[in-house]
Formats: sequence, structure tokens, C-alpha cells
Amino acid sequence: MRLGVLDIGSNTVHLLLVDAHPGAQPVAYGSHKKPLSLIQHLDGAGAVTERGQTELIGFVREARDFARLHRAEDLLAFCTSALRDAANGPAILDRIEAETGVRLQVLSGPQEAAATFQAVRSWYGWSVGKILNLDIGGGSFEMAMGDDALPAAAESVPLGASRLTRSHLPGDPPRPRAVREAREHVASLIEPVARRFEVLGRADLVAGTSKTFRSLARITGAAPSSAGLYARRELRREDLRLWTRRIEAMPIEERAELPGVSEVRAPQLLAGALVALGAMDAFGIESMLICPWALREGIILRRFEALMMESDEPLAYVGVGHVAF
Repeated sequence: MRLGVLDIGSNTVHLLLVDAHPGAQPVAYGSHKKPLSLIQHLDGAGAVTERGQTELIGFVREARDFARLHRAEDLLAFCTSALRDAANGPAILDRIEAETGVRLQVLSGPQEAAATFQAVRSWYGWSVGKILNLDIGGGSFEMAMGDDALPAAAESVPLGASRLTRSHLPGDPPRPRAVREAREHVASLIEPVARRFEVLGRADLVAGTSKTFRSLARITGAAPSSAGLYARRELRREDLRLWTRRIEAMPIEERAELPGVSEVRAPQLLAGALVALGAMDAFGIESMLICPWALREGIILRRFEALMMESDEPLAYVGVGHVAF
């Protein structure tokens, strides 16, 4: 079946169409996305402005029509911290549904962390043991850990790269004092979570998901996107520490010239580096792998699990016939 996944994030709004069925690897068919930083459209009261709402509704309408044009059989639409935390979030959801017919499901921070963890587990398999997954979004930072398909612990803190840039890192480049205060703020939110996770023991594999982690890994020497989905990409703490110091002194224009960094992402690159380094310090991580699957893939996997549960003949999905004993 062809499935559409509409992801309303803090930095981008993205429709992904995949061809898949329960038990099979989802294969991308097409996508439609737009850089829309909803956090940059917040007013002083934390509400999304009229302009931001208009742009968002216009994209949702485009995504709906794109999915219909390409014969998607189902559309999963969800939003994360950008609307979850907006002062007028519920009203915007109602307005989107009224004007487009699309109802967005709001994911909580822990739900977002758990769905992303499930995608990472599916990518690496059972043989890797206990996984710790970290995900930096535009508005929030998710952490999840466990031995199973779903995490034993999943938490979210308001440390997205766009949010931290807006709240703590003004200037181009920001002043050293602002960077120091941002670093302290990151530690104050992540270190308590790391201490709570200690009861789960040490992770056998640490993974990072999201565009921010991919960009940081690329800057520090990981393979480019042209190397393909299956290329091993790693981010080392000491490499990240060195590059974070360099990025602190870089104006946005210079950041955009780094490999793997777009003009849209360049303004929040320093914030992302501070969050990533703060997490690696707090959890004692020397290196981590970059996983190509993340939240969207986790949502797809959950949808197919639901389809299998709804089926009258669940064994048909795994190609097992009726056997007489």
C-alpha cells in the first residue's frame, strides 16, 4: 500500500510517501516539504502568528493534494513540539481541520521519543543489545533507552536547536557569555535525565537521529549523503568538542559553507552542537552512530502493527499457511 506521513515539525513541514506492507521495509516513493520554522513565527505570548498559521495551512493543503494525486491509500498526520507547546496550539489544530479536512495528532515528548526509538531498534535489530537514542529537533530534545522494541525510559526536554537559538543565542556570532549561559542551561536540563537513566545500565549502542546529528557528523568527517543510506556514520565526542569551539566564533554565513549544513539550518547549528555535546558529556558517550531512520519511520512501523492487529488473518502477513498437527 502507499502510505503518506505528514510531519509538522519545528523546522520543516514534510510529507513522505512510502510503498510498503506489514513486515516489509518501507520504500520512499516521493516527498513534498518546505522549510517552515514555526518557532520563528511565535509572538511574545508564545502563540503562532497569523502569518505562520497561513503558511502552515497552505502547506497542509498542498500535502493533502499531493497525497491524493499520487494515490496514497492512507495519510498519517502528526505534529510535535512546535504546536504542542504553542499557546494557541489547540485552536490551530481545529482551524487546520476545518480548512483542509486533515486532523493532526499531537505527539507528546515521550511518545515522540518512543516512536523514534522503535525505528532505531528496527534499523539495528536485536543483536545490538541495549540502545540509547538521542534526537535533536527544532523545539525539543528526546532521549530513550531500553532492551526491547519500545524503550524502558523515554523523556523529552525543551532543548530543540531552534528554540535554544531563539532563547539563549542572539547575535551573529553570539557573545561568549551567551554561549556559556546556553551551555549551562543545556546541562541543567539533560543531566537530571541522564541520572534517572543510570538505573538502566550502560547502553550497548548509542544512536543519534535527526538532521542536526547528521550535519554534525558530516562536519566532523562522516560520509556525505551521496555515500548512501547504509554508509556507517559516526560522531565522536572529542571531534564534536573541537568543532563546537570553532562554530562558536563563526558567523552564520561561514557556518552555511560547512559540509552538510544548509542556509536554513546554519543559524541553529551552534545550538545543536551545544545540545549534542551536553548530552554526550552527561551520558558519558565517547562516540555514537547516526541512524538514518527516525520519527517518521517509527510512525509508519506503528501503523503497520495496527493493521496487523486489525486483520482477521494475521498469519497471512507473514506468509504462514494453516498447518494441521
